[in-house]
This record gives sequence, C-alpha cells and structure tokens, in this order.
Amino acid sequence: MAGRINDEDVKAVRDAVPIDAVVSEYLQLRNAGGGNLKGLCPFHDEKSPSFQVSPSKGLFHCFGCQEGGDTITFVMKVDHLTFSEAVERLAAQAGITLRYEEGGYNPSHQRGERIRLVEAHKIAADWYVEQLATSPEAETGRLFLAERGFDQNAAAHFSVGYSPQGWDHLTRYLRGKGFTDKELLLSGLAQEGRRGPIDRFRGRLMWPIRDIGGDVVGFGARKLYEADNGPKYLNTPDTAIYKKSQVLYGIDLAKKDIAKASRAVVVEGYTDVMACHLAGVTTAIATCGTAFGGEHIKILRRLLMDNGSARVIFTFDGDSAGQKAALRAFEDDQKFAAETYIAIAPDGMDPCELRLAKGDEAVADLVEPRTPLFEFALRQIVVRYDLDTPAGRAAALDEAAPIVARIKNTGAQHEVAVQLAGMLGILDTQFVVKRVAQLARWARDRGGKGAPAPAPRGPQSYEAAPRPATSGPALTLRNPVYATERELLKLALQRPELVSPAVDAYGVDEFTAAPYAAVRQAVMDAGGAEYGVQDGQEYLVRVREAAPDDTVRAMVTELAVEPIMRRTVDEVYAGTVLVQVRRRAVERRIRDVQSQMTRLSAGGDPAHLAAVQNELWVLQQYDQALREHGAAAL
Repeated sequence: MAGRINDEDVKAVRDAVPIDAVVSEYLQLRNAGGGNLKGLCPFHDEKSPSFQVSPSKGLFHCFGCQEGGDTITFVMKVDHLTFSEAVERLAAQAGITLRYEEGGYNPSHQRGERIRLVEAHKIAADWYVEQLATSPEAETGRLFLAERGFDQNAAAHFSVGYSPQGWDHLTRYLRGKGFTDKELLLSGLAQEGRRGPIDRFRGRLMWPIRDIGGDVVGFGARKLYEADNGPKYLNTPDTAIYKKSQVLYGIDLAKKDIAKASRAVVVEGYTDVMACHLAGVTTAIATCGTAFGGEHIKILRRLLMDNGSARVIFTFDGDSAGQKAALRAFEDDQKFAAETYIAIAPDGMDPCELRLAKGDEAVADLVEPRTPLFEFALRQIVVRYDLDTPAGRAAALDEAAPIVARIKNTGAQHEVAVQLAGMLGILDTQFVVKRVAQLARWARDRGGKGAPAPAPRGPQSYEAAPRPATSGPALTLRNPVYATERELLKLALQRPELVSPAVDAYGVDEFTAAPYAAVRQAVMDAGGAEYGVQDGQEYLVRVREAAPDDTVRAMVTELAVEPIMRRTVDEVYAGTVLVQVRRRAVERRIRDVQSQMTRLSAGGDPAHLAAVQNELWVLQQYDQALREHGAAAL
C-alpha cells in the first residue's frame, strides 16, 4: 500500500489545477452569472443544467442530485477513482511530484490500480506507435492505411500502432517497465496462455481508445493476416477502466468542437472517424464494437448541453445492417433534446470509402443534415406495406403510430403525425393526428412512459423547493427564517470578509434549521469565517473536512456554490442579513423569557423573577438598538 499523500502536496494539487479546466474535459460549461459556470450534470440525467462550478472557490455542486465537492472529488466521482488515484492523476497533469508520509516518494508499483492500468495502456500505445513507424514487419499495416488514404502523419495524429505477431512481445516489454503479470491480465493487454500471460493483440493494426479525459483505456485491433483466426475487429474486454458501452472513439479529439458547434457526427468505425477528421469534420466519433446506446447519449448530451440548435447526425451504411443500426438509434432518439438526422452515402459507401473515391468535400457534404432520423425510421416501416390497399395503410399506421406517439414534444408530435398521414396516403390527416394523440395518452396512463420528465430545479427555483435536512422539518425557503439563515451561511462561505468577525460570534442555536446549525458548527470547527478572509479556498476545504457526515458536507458545498440572492453583494447587504438573523434569535429569546416570567409570576422565587425581568429588559433594549442602528449594534 502507498503511504498517505502529504497534506501540503494535496493542497498544491488543488491550487494548481483549476476546477473549471478539469470539469470542461467532461462537459460543456456556460456562464451562470456571479462568476459561476453551469452545465448538464455528469452524475444524473437532466434536461436543463443544474450543475454549477465556482472557479474562484474550487467547488462544484449539482442542485438536481446534490453531488458536490472540489476538484479532487469531481475526478474521484466521474472516473470512479480513490482519493489517492485522483490526486495522483491531477498531480501528473500539473507536473507535481507527490510525497508520501510512509516511505518518501511514491514508487511506481505502489500506485492505485486505475492509475497503473492507465499507465500500462499509455506505454503500450506509445510502443505500438513505434512498431508501426519503424518495424519492417509492420509494412502490412502501413500498406493497409495507405490504401485507405492515410499517410504516416495521419497515423501519427490518431496514434495508430501495430502489434507484432509474436506471442509475448508487449508482455515482456511491460514487465521490463515494472508491471506485474496480474496488472497485465487486469488491463486486458495480456491474456492467460499455457505458460503464463501472452499478448492479447498480435499482428494487428491498433487504435488507442481514449476516455473523454484523454487517457488511453483500451484498444481496437484490426486483423491484417489471413492466418489470423480471430474476428475482423478485436476490442479490449471490459476492465476496471474500459467499458465499451461507456466510451466513444475520437471523443478526446472531438469534444471541444462538439461543444463549440453543438453538433456531433456518429460514424461506424475507426477509419471513418479518421476520414471525417481529416476532411474537416472534426466532430466525428464512433462506438467501439457495440451499438450506440444510452451511455453514449449521456456523454454527448453533456457536451451538447441540449440547446435547441444542437444536431446529432448518424452515418450508417445503406445495407440492412446499417438500417437496423439506425432504427436502434431511433429507439433512443427521445433521450436527446438535440435534433437527430441520418446520412447515408451514395452507393452504400462509408465515410472512409467516400473520401477515397470522391475526396474531402464529399465527406463534408455527406454529414450535412439531410433526413431526420424519425422520418427515416418511419419510412423503413412504411415501405414494408402495400399502401395501395386500405388494409396495407391501416397495418402501416398500426405499426408507425406508436413510434410517433413516443415523441415527447407535443408540437413536434403533431407535425410528425401530419407527415405520417402524407407518407401513408391517408387523406384524413386529423384521423392520424388523433390516433397518435390517443396512443400518447394511453402510454402516460399506463405508467407515464409517454409523459415528459419534470424539469429539475435549478438554483433560481429554490424558493419553492424543499431542501434535504439532517434532522427536523423539511427545509423550505418559503419560510423567511430559513431563507435568511441560508443567506448568512452563503455569505460566511463565499464572502467571509463581509461578515467577519461578527458572524463568528453567532451561536449555533441562532440557526433554527438543523442542517444550517450543522454547517455553522463546521465553520466554527474550521477556524471561523475570519480564517476564510486569509485563505478562501483552504478555508472551504477545512469547512468541508470539519463536516460530521456526507449530508452536511454536501450542504456546505451547495451553499458555497449557490448564487447569493442579491445582485449587489456588499457590506450593507451583509449587515442587513446579519441583523435579520440576530433579531430573530433575540425575538425567540424574548418570547422564551416572557413565558418564563408568566410561570414565575404565578408563585416563583422573587429573586429569580427579578433576574428574568432584568434579562428581558436587556433583550428588549438590544432589539431596539438593532432596529435603529442595524449592523452597528451587533
């Protein structure tokens, strides 16, 4: 086991790697106001962005699913890493050498499993590239690429490599780099042979498959020799770092242009991605040996941000397999807010063949939106029926109408129903429209399958949204007491210079909501808001670490990221909030004392009664001073 990472090094990593730069590797971020950024949450499905990032505080928080934390937490959650693995990955990006409390500098064999597997893939990818460029045996691979219009520069751009035909060339090379047989087997780079591990990929062209963060996590390998009895394409098996249903080939190269253009082009193979990018279609990506599905959609939606102008274009072969793939894609169409299209090249050519035959312009022209995917799917159904007969038209309607009824946007549903009537040659358009609407209602009644999902609440709708609590009543900001307490805590976390040192004198009992009281205690335990004036980011780290559990920690993150409910945040506003919280606490105490006086007046100790009367007078004078002088009386 590796030792504990030095605390100073952890802080250095947090400070060196901006959280917005890290998060932007996984999703598109836009301005949310107040110095914050927003995007679609990578941890749950949502229609509108409720995921916020605060670069100045180094924190993120989702107002939909309540996930939140700092840069390290984000990397841990999004890539399923341990704390040490996340710190190590970020440290490598920042060029920081980590120190460990037990054993000095971290030896390579002690690194976290994921880090080790990624390192093995990176070394393997570089080695495969070298083999393709220099090995005489790799001439077959170089010829294969050249015949498809890819020169040495193209191969280098996409890091295409070659795996030698021997049994254990890579295995021996990685052993020499310090990797154990267990690590080689876990990585999927090797498999069990009769006498130990042997190379999984032998005599093949190698395409490295990278995750959205740019790490090599697997390979796609193309057969080159007739003597190879394996499949035409052989992919890395599912491992701790590679799940074929959760990766898209080329996403590391395409993600920025996808986000910028609000457009993605889905092709079928590695050479198709290469052809598209070289032809200027730099938003092209492909699945890796599996059908395009729900996990792939999640990746694209985070980049496309579901804005109304987003486009997803599928390019499938014109053969029956390609048509089936298009219909499968249509089954998931409604998971996109983006408009989806299909593009089929003339003569059934894929983008790679089209580029070779007709050049780059033909590829660029191919992926211009042509046919909406729903229209293609409906035509594939309609063409199977004899529309010259009433029975044929009725049967086609029976099969096609339920598909149209699944369209969640009612306006679009109506328009497509009208188009379907035209396809079928049914003159009574309203009959088709009513039929589709009826099926949509039935679907909703059977379990809401056809009903649009409720939009998640963002930070601007919190005034009417119940908040999670560690204990006690549900938090609702319709209650002005809770709303003000929340605002004061946001100021204490986000703008401590405006409320310090006054807020540090506030007792935990001045916060009536249990979660807010817990956050107040965490602020005290972290050294108070006064510490935040000295070092804002470290202060937030300390407050989160002082939280007693994940629920309170999530609340701290949420309050540190949520916008303050005033456009101009200054000392005047901060003073107003401070006074409101204090006055309500004083008023509560006055009521308690008055109740106590009533009980004592009925026959209590006169000396005790006098003391209580004096306390009441002091409280009333303090309340009057707060009313008249505001923050100056605190």
